[in-house]
Amino acid sequence: MITFLSGGAGTPALIRGVRQILYDSEIAVVANTAEDLRVSGGHCAPDIDTAVFLFAGILDTNRWWGIKGDTYTTHNYLPKVAGGEPFPVGDRARAVQIARAALLDEGLTLTDAVRAQCRSLNIGATVLPMTDGDAALFVDTGTGCLPLLEYRMAADPGTEVRELVGQKPPAVTDGVRAAIEASDAVVIGPANPAASILPILGCAGMRDLLLEKFVVAVSPFSGGVAPDPKDAALMYAVGEPPTAAAVSRLYGEIVDVFVQDIHDPDDVPGSLRLETRLLHERQAESLAWDITAVIRHAVS
Repeated sequence: MITFLSGGAGTPALIRGVRQILYDSEIAVVANTAEDLRVSGGHCAPDIDTAVFLFAGILDTNRWWGIKGDTYTTHNYLPKVAGGEPFPVGDRARAVQIARAALLDEGLTLTDAVRAQCRSLNIGATVLPMTDGDAALFVDTGTGCLPLLEYRMAADPGTEVRELVGQKPPAVTDGVRAAIEASDAVVIGPANPAASILPILGCAGMRDLLLEKFVVAVSPFSGGVAPDPKDAALMYAVGEPPTAAAVSRLYGEIVDVFVQDIHDPDDVPGSLRLETRLLHERQAESLAWDITAVIRHAVS
């Protein structure tokens, strides 16, 4: 089994390629929850939802967000009844979020709520939140704090980002611990570390777990392409530029193999150079074959 530390769009794109090689039952996903928040009564958890929708076969892979073919009737009607939302939520995606909120309000943990929804959607993979505790992060803009997801989805690209703030990192769950211990390897997907991966690594006990496993990390930055301004701002907020070398420094000694894009003009000593652009499914499958080959060689 391979466990993915997942956030953003890059990791689900890579997982789509891995699904051509492994059965879903051989894949576990530990999803970032730093962007979770309540929206119009629903429990919006973008990285959990993206993983669930991917394995359910309903993910909108043009945007790597939401459900393909979804409608926005509720979102569009809210302003007519003195309501509103910071960003669009599809009607079917909203149903998932409302149902999960109800399960949480009944007293289920987030892990149990996600497991119940995966069971309802006949998902064979293991999808786990990184923690059952409150791990929400906020962006300090100098004039206030925005929920991280609201910043990424709705804020002006020029919005100042001073720092990311949140509560003391909660502990990893027993489910996460069991999945990682049972895995042959852990893959840190190509996601912005500041927003998606550092929150997972910051959970109490996570880095110690990873030190005992074979870990492959894929940089989300290729060097030849300017990063999204918000991605860059979030990286600078954690004290690093948006480069592969910075990603390698942030992950540190937990990583056994660091994958850097073959086109990246910067040099990370010891990195494995591969084509990491995931513009279509064939590229994702090619990178998946390369990574699984590295894992099989290492653990054989």
